[in-house]
Amino acid sequence: MTFRMPPEWAPHERTWMAWPGPNTTFSSAAELAESRAAWAAVARAVRRFEPVTMVHGPGQADSARELLGPDIDLVERELDDAWMRDIGPTFVTDGTQLAAVDWVFNGWGAQGWASWEHDAKIASFVADLAGVPVHASPLVNEGGGIHVDGEGTVLLTETVQLGPERNRGLSKAEVESEIHAKLGTKKAIWLPRGLTADYPPHGYGTLGHVDIVAAFARPGVIVAHTQPDPGHPDHEPCQEMVAFLREQTDAKGRRIEVIEVPAPTRLRDEDGGWADYSYINHYLCNGGVVLCSFDDPRDELAAGIFRRLFPERTVTLVDARTVFAGGGGIHCITQQQPRVGRPSGIG
Repeated sequence: MTFRMPPEWAPHERTWMAWPGPNTTFSSAAELAESRAAWAAVARAVRRFEPVTMVHGPGQADSARELLGPDIDLVERELDDAWMRDIGPTFVTDGTQLAAVDWVFNGWGAQGWASWEHDAKIASFVADLAGVPVHASPLVNEGGGIHVDGEGTVLLTETVQLGPERNRGLSKAEVESEIHAKLGTKKAIWLPRGLTADYPPHGYGTLGHVDIVAAFARPGVIVAHTQPDPGHPDHEPCQEMVAFLREQTDAKGRRIEVIEVPAPTRLRDEDGGWADYSYINHYLCNGGVVLCSFDDPRDELAAGIFRRLFPERTVTLVDARTVFAGGGGIHCITQQQPRVGRPSGIG
């Protein structure tokens, strides 16, 4: 039977995360402390709805336990960074069994600030802890670079999977073939790019991950980031993306419905660069939506949109400004393990 990646709104067995440790992303003691507090806030919000396992580096159990509390599982493993969406496995299922896709991880395109000696091994480590087989892929890819509807459609961005930094020499057809083979999808919708701050020289970017600009809310419906301010460089690209998505059909032949989610009003980040603050980088867990907030007037507007989209779920706002300062959001630091017909090896 074909393995497929379930949509994020399908039931989870647990969420996996990685604990921030000293590295170039968290370069000072103050930044590391702030990041750990932010990661812990997300973990505790998710734990209200489902179990959470936090992978931490050697000697960091006490600092993690102090901030996380007693209800979050801890496991020790060497780490380079803390973005479990990207370094962890992509879980797939055939309906009765679970497996883990292990993409090649090369530091978001071998970027100069990144290191990945340990992170490249985390997907197989998590799969082993979960007690599931590994489906190894030769494709350089990260979990933040894909989003699926569970019915055969996957969202991608051309500057990620097709960029020379990751899969030099592979054609679009070859990339799609491997994506479909591993995720059980049939149709790819390719966005041309991500947000401006996700590319050099703006900081710790991914070169265009899709999960900050567009995500399926249910089959046939996509939430899309828009930038209302014409003075921001993402204004026009977001308009073009929304128009493009509205012309697309999914694997079932449905015309895509696009729900626009305006960016926060703040245009610059803490360092004075263009902000890529986005509500699209949310996380769906069992009975909940953990939504980025930015101490911004549009926080409640976004929360209202997600409450209408997911009336059966509790929307929890968590301040994500510190997470974004490190190069991602709430979705980027979480990775779901779908629930299947047997329990996991994790206690």
